[in-house]
Amino acid sequence: MDLKIKLEQLHQKVVGLKDQISTEEATKNAFVMPFIQILGYDIFNPTEVIPEHICDIGTKKGEKVDYVIKHNDEPIFIIECKHWKENADAHNSQLHRYYHVSKTRFGVLTNGIVYNFYTDLEKPNIMDEKPFFTINIEDLKDSSIKILESFTKKDYNLESILDSAEALKYIKAIRKEFEKEIETPSDELVKLLVGRFFEKPMTASRMISFKEYTKKALTTSINESISFRLKSALSINEQIEKQEEAVKTQPVDENNDSKIVTTEEELEAFQIVKAILREKVPSQRIAHRDTLSYFGVLLDDNNRKPLCRFHFNTNNKYLETFHNGKEAGEKVLLNNLDEIYNFKEELHKTLENYN
Repeated sequence: MDLKIKLEQLHQKVVGLKDQISTEEATKNAFVMPFIQILGYDIFNPTEVIPEHICDIGTKKGEKVDYVIKHNDEPIFIIECKHWKENADAHNSQLHRYYHVSKTRFGVLTNGIVYNFYTDLEKPNIMDEKPFFTINIEDLKDSSIKILESFTKKDYNLESILDSAEALKYIKAIRKEFEKEIETPSDELVKLLVGRFFEKPMTASRMISFKEYTKKALTTSINESISFRLKSALSINEQIEKQEEAVKTQPVDENNDSKIVTTEEELEAFQIVKAILREKVPSQRIAHRDTLSYFGVLLDDNNRKPLCRFHFNTNNKYLETFHNGKEAGEKVLLNNLDEIYNFKEELHKTLENYN
């Protein structure tokens, strides 16, 4: 199964369970071990995933790191866990000590939701103070998932990770400084920009004014850039939808059989969704359209109002929901059609988005 889908499923588990998780040990069992398993490592194989590994530090004996992960019998990273309510950045001194006596190149500090990955870019065998990579289960980004793939058992490659680690670290640092400059422009940035067109002396009062001008200019520029990209994306979507509508209204060539086959499972799933949504809207407003890629359920038979989609054309069956917006569909694996009832809240929220 795709790494992204597995992580999204873990996210749903985290959201559903975290309020019932009251200890660090429960956090490890409910959130961290599934994460390790998602990366492809056998949590039941003590030669691959070693829990409570002893890391003696000087005169301190019996100190233990929560997990050591091995690949081809070599330790590749250690994981130190905290309770999900704790800040994942607050305990790196402990991981720092374990890293120093371990033979790994990577250390992970996590609260089961945020995973901070560290290495030793600045000094050999001494863990850096700042992580070079962070992934948040509650805020999954495609770029982060792509980086995480390098840590999976299937795709692990030390050289590849180290090659990108330095770039990731400094890109993250530069971005942070840039965001600080947008929020509160520094004297240096203001002088750099204003000095290119303003020839008069920069007095204290002028500096105050130009700082405010700089902040507004940067914010406006970024917002307009985002707005332009969104408008371009919406325009492309509208063109695609018009093309789909045109194809739909074209007469069918009697010499070519349709490649779209609507299955009994798809119709049964549609009836389940229809039953869930009838609590909120009349059944005649709930329509369906079958395509080569998916079976779609629509409000008012409108392509711009998708309620959900069924992806049943592969060995695995997925339900795609749109409770976070029609441009932010989320796929979940279905073991059986009855599990659709578990997504009543998401389907109702999707309806509310169109009101």
